[in-house]
Order: sequence, then structure tokens, then C-alpha cells
Amino acid sequence: MIQFACTILYVKNVEKSIEFYEKAFGFSRKFVTPENDYGELLCGQTTLSFASTTLANSNLKDGFIESRSENKPFGIEIVFTTEDVEATVRSAVDAGAVIVENPMSKPWGQVVSYVRDLDGFLIELCTPMA
Repeated sequence: MIQFACTILYVKNVEKSIEFYEKAFGFSRKFVTPENDYGELLCGQTTLSFASTTLANSNLKDGFIESRSENKPFGIEIVFTTEDVEATVRSAVDAGAVIVENPMSKPWGQVVSYVRDLDGFLIELCTPMA
């Protein structure tokens, strides 16, 4: 049986990224390696993980495209649901996120907003689908 295990973001500083997600969204730290090159957060039923760009480069011989806040975001997003999108956006911005799209109501009734984290990864903050 195959199960989705986690998403790993390649970041410049694992500790800073972990701290950002703890402060912005209230997630709990599962662990960080003594070398600070890999860490995991508990995010409900799955894990959000972080690997340093140095570790990622050692694993991928042909390299990868690094997420950078000065570039457009990748064509992928991390999605967190919340009952209060506006408050969650404020918390994320207070932790260092940058607003991409302010909260907006969709025709199907969902409230959606987009922010970028410290490394430029795109995060959707939205109310749960009814």
C-alpha cells in the first residue's frame, strides 16, 4: 500500500523555516537534525519537512531550481485550511510572509488568500470546502 508521507521544501535555513511555520501557523516541531540540515513539523495528518539546500544538492547530482522570493513562485502550492483566513494571513505576515493575494470570496463560498514564505514558497490559506 502506498501512502503520501510528507512534502519536503528545500530551504536556505532549516531552523528559520521551522520557526516561521511554528509562529505563523502554530505547527509543532517533530524534530530537527543536530546538523540543522533537515527538520519536520506536525501539521495535522501529515508532515511538512525541510531540507537545507546544501543537503538537497548532495542528494541530487544534477541539482534543482531553488525557490527564491524575488522570482515568481513555482507552479505548486502548499494549502492550509482555516476557519479564519484573515487572522491566519495576519499571523503569517507577522511571522515574515509576504501577501500575494488578499483574502477573497470565491463563487462557491470559499475564502482564499495566498502568501509566500521566507524562501518564496507559495502558500494558500483557505476555508475548508463545504
